[in-house]
Amino acid sequence: MIKLLHFADAHIDMARQGRRDPESGLPLRVLDFLQSLDTIIDTALQEKVDLVIFAGDAYRDRTPSPTYQREWGKRIMRLSDARIETILVVGNHDVSPASGRAHTLQEFETLQVPHVHVVAKPQLLHPGDLNGLQVQVIGIPWLNRSGLVAAMETNHTAIEGDQINDELEKQLTMVIEGLMENLDPSIPTILTSHISVQGAVYGNERSVMLGKDIVLAGSLVKDQRFDYVALGHIHKSQNLNPDAHPPVIYPGSIERIDFGEINDRKTCVLAQIEKGRTAFEWKELSGRQFISTSVEIEEMEDMQCRILDALPPADRIKDAIVRLSVTYPKEWEAMIDETAVRRAAETAFSFHFVRKPVTASRQRFPGGKPLGTLPPGDLVHLYWQSMQVDKDEIKHLGAMADDIIQTVQGGEDEKRYSGEQPA
Repeated sequence: MIKLLHFADAHIDMARQGRRDPESGLPLRVLDFLQSLDTIIDTALQEKVDLVIFAGDAYRDRTPSPTYQREWGKRIMRLSDARIETILVVGNHDVSPASGRAHTLQEFETLQVPHVHVVAKPQLLHPGDLNGLQVQVIGIPWLNRSGLVAAMETNHTAIEGDQINDELEKQLTMVIEGLMENLDPSIPTILTSHISVQGAVYGNERSVMLGKDIVLAGSLVKDQRFDYVALGHIHKSQNLNPDAHPPVIYPGSIERIDFGEINDRKTCVLAQIEKGRTAFEWKELSGRQFISTSVEIEEMEDMQCRILDALPPADRIKDAIVRLSVTYPKEWEAMIDETAVRRAAETAFSFHFVRKPVTASRQRFPGGKPLGTLPPGDLVHLYWQSMQVDKDEIKHLGAMADDIIQTVQGGEDEKRYSGEQPA
C-alpha cells in the first residue's frame, strides 16, 4: 500500500498587499497561505506518508520574489529531509509562455534536491525513479497552448479556428495513452496533471467548457488502469468519479483567495493506494474566514441602525475578512455614517464596505406630453414619486401644494391637486 498526500494550487504570494507582520516583514495574508502550507507539510510528516504530490501553481505568477521562493523552498526541504518522495508538477502560473525561460520550480530540478522530482514535461516515473517506492506515476505538466500549436504546425498543415483545441486534446490523449502502454500492471498507477477535465466545476459554479484551456476527456482520466488521479488547476475541491475507481481528485486551492470562494472548503487529500483499490479522505484546512452580508434600505427611518444591525456580532467577525453591501436610494447617500460602520467592524481582519446606491428610474410623463404642458400639481407628484416618498405623505404634501399653487396663481378654475396619480 502507498500512502499519498495530494495538494495543489498553493499560490502562496497571491495576497501581497495589506498589513505586514512586523517580525517577518511578510504580508499577513501571505502568512495565511503559508500557515495552510505548513499544515499540509505537518500532516505529511505526522501521517508518515510515502509520497507527496503537488499538482501545480506554487505562486501567483511566473516571476515570484526570492523571498517567496525561500518560503516555498523551506517547506519542500522539510519533505526532502524526511526522505518523503515528493513530486512537483509545473502549473500554468509556474511556467513562462516564452520559449527557453525557466519555470518557478526549476531550482529543485537544477540542484537535484534529494527525493524531489519535478514534472516539467510529460513523463512516466517508475519505482527506480522514486527510490524504489512501489508505484508508477504518469506526470503531465501544464502544456503551453501556443507552443503545442507551433509544434503541430511544424509537422502538419496549419490548424485554424475550432480545430485547434480538438487537435491539441487529441495529441495530448495520444501522449498519455502512449505512456500507459509502458505501465507495469502489477503495481499501483497514479496520473497527476495540472489541467482541466470535462465535468469539473470551477469555484464560481461554472462547468468547465472548451476554451483556451486544453480539456481532457473524463473517460480518459477514469481509466481503471489508474488507481488515483491527482489533479490541480481548479480551485474547488471535488471528486469527478464518485463511488467508482479510480478517484479523480481536485483538492482545490489551499486558502480562500476572494469572496468568490467564500463557501468553498479548502482541503488536501490523504489516500491509501493499492492496485485496483483506493481509499481517501479530505483533510480540511481552516484558513482565514470570509463573511459576506447585505442589507437593502427601503425606508429612511432608522437607516443607520439597520445598516449596523446587518453586521454580525463583533466576536463572530473577529479576525475575519468581512464584506457588508448596502443597497439604498441614491438620494440618501449623505445619511450613511460610514465612520460609525467601520468602527463597529474594527475587530475584523479587514472590512469591505460596499455602497450600492440606486437611482430611481426616470418617470414617464403622462400621455407623452412635453414637460412644459404638465400642470404644476402633476409635476410635483412626479417629483415625489421619483424621490420614493410614501404615498400617504404624498397626499398630505399634495394638499399643501394645492393651497400654495392656488394662492400663487389665483386661479379658481385651477385643477385641485388631490395627491392622486396624474392622469
